[in-house]
Amino acid sequence: MFDVRVQLSGQFPYETTVHQHVPDSDLQWMRPGDVVCCCVDPRARARIVLYVPEMTQCGRSSVAKILADGRRAEATVLAAAPVAADYSGRDDPFLRLDLEVHAWDEPVPWRVRIVQSVPLSAIGLVDLGRRLEVAFFTVDRGETVAIDWASSRWG
Repeated sequence: MFDVRVQLSGQFPYETTVHQHVPDSDLQWMRPGDVVCCCVDPRARARIVLYVPEMTQCGRSSVAKILADGRRAEATVLAAAPVAADYSGRDDPFLRLDLEVHAWDEPVPWRVRIVQSVPLSAIGLVDLGRRLEVAFFTVDRGETVAIDWASSRWG
């Protein structure tokens, strides 16, 4: 059972409860505060199916666009946790990162939660309290925030 807030394009958000079985591997992506995808029956808004997007949908291409076109800021690592339980050590791991973001042109810092691939060579940069260079489009809960690993290594 999941208590969720649903935000459909062009409509006011609403809250409901979803009863569905979720694979254990997806539960790591569906913790309180996480943003996931859903399908909503247009005739019955309470009929919802939750799902975790594929990494290719939310991963590298959108991260590349944010890094190329986004505004720059600095983020402090508040928490880091792996999201792939079957990680083999050959590829870059995906981590869920809680960050506090500070932008020079925003009046107050804000907190975000993102899931992003972390290059093995940058794994030491996700220690608590470390500062990372990030790019973002807008102040949100993390949907448009990406870490610039190359800039963070030298910063």
